[in-house]
Amino acid sequence: MSILVDENTKVVVQGITGREGTFHTQQMKVYGTAIVAGVTPGKGGATVEGIPVLNRVKDAVDGYGANASCIFVPPAFASDATLESAEAGIKVIVCITEGIPTLDMIKTVRFLKKCGAVLIGPNTPGIISPGKTKVGIMPGYVHKPGGIGVISRSGTLTYEVVDQLTKAGFGQSTCIGLGGDPIVGTSFIDHLRWFGQDPETTGVVIIGEIGGTAEEEAADYIAREFNKPVVAFIAGQTAPPGRRMGHAGAIISGGKGKAQDKIKALESHGIEVVLNLGQLGKTALQVFKNS
Repeated sequence: MSILVDENTKVVVQGITGREGTFHTQQMKVYGTAIVAGVTPGKGGATVEGIPVLNRVKDAVDGYGANASCIFVPPAFASDATLESAEAGIKVIVCITEGIPTLDMIKTVRFLKKCGAVLIGPNTPGIISPGKTKVGIMPGYVHKPGGIGVISRSGTLTYEVVDQLTKAGFGQSTCIGLGGDPIVGTSFIDHLRWFGQDPETTGVVIIGEIGGTAEEEAADYIAREFNKPVVAFIAGQTAPPGRRMGHAGAIISGGKGKAQDKIKALESHGIEVVLNLGQLGKTALQVFKNS
């Protein structure tokens, strides 16, 4: 099985006529994703890769059965695009856009929670359920179907980890990029809860990074309620306080968010933490071999 998206997911691409939207629509389509429509206001009636372009997300929902959206809209308009998807009844929204104003996202996340919609991102590589569908920009070829869930705050590290898992013989049920902006729609805990309910997910890899307290909160949740094996890696172990490393959300400030604190919290709850990323595949063999 998988979580959130599968072979029945029907995707509408917002911003499909832009350069990034067009390119990644083609890549998703090649992977096998069911892209039923695209949306660019004012360009309704056109087509991209044989996919109809509409003016509104609601038209994609009502006319084509879209139940997920993938957003490639400039930062100034991405929050409104996300709200439009939620208002149209889309339940899984993947926002690729980076650098959306923080105040906009605070309001947007609050509204989506009221709607019961799941937001992945912003500033995310998206989500993929290998062999079924991918919604976003992840390279599909490194993934293979299997039982390991992957939750990551880093896009690039996700691909490296998945490659190691695949080479070690562990396919993936679903891989999710949480997003690198300061305000994102879902947390490690949200996805751990869904993976915990998926009978075919046998273990989970968490890829964290400096900044915030999401990993410490996940460690507490795993200790209390998650009964499947977990392997973790924390990026930014040598990052100096006050300097942003890669993502807007990856910054140590106010004495919080240090890699060492996250590692300590995870290990204190019995979670296997890989200190050298190159050893993750080997560690996965040891932890997941009997799962």
